[in-house]
Formats: sequence, structure tokens, C-alpha cells
Amino acid sequence: MKKLINRPGDVVETALAGMAAAHPDLRIDTKRRLIVRADAPVPGKVALVSGGGSGHEPLHGGFVGPGMLDAACPGEIFTSPVPDQILAATAAVEAGAGVLHIVKNYTGDVMNFEMAAELAEAESGGEVRAVVVNDDVAVQDSTYTAGRRGVGATVVLEKMAGAAAAQGRPLAEVVRVAEAVNARSRSMGMALTSCTVPAAGHPTFELGDDEMEIGIGIHGEPGRERMPLAPAREVAALLVEPLLADLPCTSGDSVLCFVNGMGATPLIELYVMFDEVARILRGQGIEIARSLVGPYITALDMAGCSVTLTRLDDDLVSLWDAPVRTPALRWGM
Repeated sequence: MKKLINRPGDVVETALAGMAAAHPDLRIDTKRRLIVRADAPVPGKVALVSGGGSGHEPLHGGFVGPGMLDAACPGEIFTSPVPDQILAATAAVEAGAGVLHIVKNYTGDVMNFEMAAELAEAESGGEVRAVVVNDDVAVQDSTYTAGRRGVGATVVLEKMAGAAAAQGRPLAEVVRVAEAVNARSRSMGMALTSCTVPAAGHPTFELGDDEMEIGIGIHGEPGRERMPLAPAREVAALLVEPLLADLPCTSGDSVLCFVNGMGATPLIELYVMFDEVARILRGQGIEIARSLVGPYITALDMAGCSVTLTRLDDDLVSLWDAPVRTPALRWGM
């Protein structure tokens, strides 16, 4: 294992210390593991809180700031944040207009966010709603989930719901936007290599030099199929065809196309993949109205990528284009 760390057990805490040094516009508590926007709570605004296991950076802490999340709770590597963390984050940002918890569909995340929401409502009397992201079409159930996993659409949902909240929309409307994004999004990923969790010190699984895994999860969970390595054009078809088969999307529709790097895949390869994905969509008469390319929801040092398609309408386009200022996404401000 070759990693730029000190001790495996200190990775999350020391990374948060580095994030605090790099981004003084955020309030970062390295002990309680909270990342909060500097001006929180924002009076009259619905607050957005998300979180999950560390190792997926920049998700979620990299998306805290105006136009997106109000707070994020990083757990241990690939481990859900605990209810006390989520409760503290909720209390730090609640400003009288309610709180939305954005939760990826992993068993521990769902359970801990539910517990924290109950405690928060009991303590403050404010309303806490939750939207569970479950966009991964690869498998129905996996090591970490009952039902579909929450993956790339989380980034899109946090951006669009964050914009809706920044516009002053009420909690019910922010929830509606979040649910619409989830319903309109599908994702599928693949891996060329495993990732190595620092505490384990060895790869999570083994892939031969001439193999790839289609439908892999962001924690190294098994996918749909292990098969011989193939060119980018074939890989794109293996990822996009299941998305189009599952997503209510027809010729003439427009989508946001998000090609995500899993952590160790260089940007040049992601653009090769985007070109192949775009070719497939053009062939179906589907317009790419908005795009995102880069490592935004990663799996430590895994090589591979995922593709997320979100079917757009005018409101979702305007919410995507709305100003945002976070460490990982920044435009219009």
C-alpha cells in the first residue's frame, strides 16, 4: 500500500484539518467531524445536510457552501456517520425553515439519518425531511443496501436542491425538487482496479490485468459482471444502454450527462468516455443540455468511471445553472 498518509487510523481527522486550512470560509470541526458553511444558519432558508463515509471526496464536504449544502458529516472511511454527528450538523444549520437530509441509499446511512431526524425534531420542534438517493441501476441489492445504491445522482441532487433552497423556496418545494431529480436520474459504474482502504492495507477485491468489473459500487461492492477489458466505446455502451432502458427518456429529451471518475482515472480518459457516451445519446436523439466531467464521487484510489444521466426540464436546468460556491463546484458567484 502506497498512500500519502501518516497513520491509517488518523486519515479522516488529518484530511479534515487540511481541508480547514485550505478553506477558511468553512467551519470544520475535526473532532466531531462536521463541515458547516461559514454563515450558517441562514435565516429563513431551508437547510440541507448530507453525509456518508469518507473516501468519496469531494462528496460530501466539498459541496458545502452557498448554493449547495449547509453542512456535511463525514464518517470513517466507507462507514456511515453516527447519529450524534448528523444531529449536531442539523442543529448548526437549522434556521426556522426546516431541514432536508439528503441520504444515499446505504443501510447504515438511512438508519442513522432517521435516528438523527427524530432526535432533531424532538429537541428543536423544527421539521426535518429526508430524500433517499437510489439511482444505481447496476444491482437491486448489494453488500451495503436494500434496494438500489445511491451514487452519482447525489451530486446532481445536492446542487439542484441547494439552488432551490437558496432561492428561498419552502421545505415542501425543496423536497419536491430533490425527489424529482432522484426520479429522473440513473447511474452505472465500472472498475478497472480495486480500491485500497488504508486500515485494511490491501485491495478490496482482485481484478486481473485483462479484466474489468461492470456495475461496481463506490465501496468496491460486486457489480453485474466481470469481463475481459474492452475499449472505451464498448464500455460506454455497457454503461449507457442499461440507463436508457431504465430511464423514461426518449428522442427529443434533454439530459445532464455526468461522467464521473472513481479516483484514479485521469481526466483525459474521462473525456474519451464522455465522447463515447455523447455519441450513443446523439444516436438516440437525446440532447446533452448540461454536462459534468471529473472525479466528484470517488472510491479512494479505484480506477474506473460512472455515468449518470438526469432527464431535464426548464426548472432543473435553471437550478443547475444557479450560482454555487463550494470547494468542488463553483460558478456564477
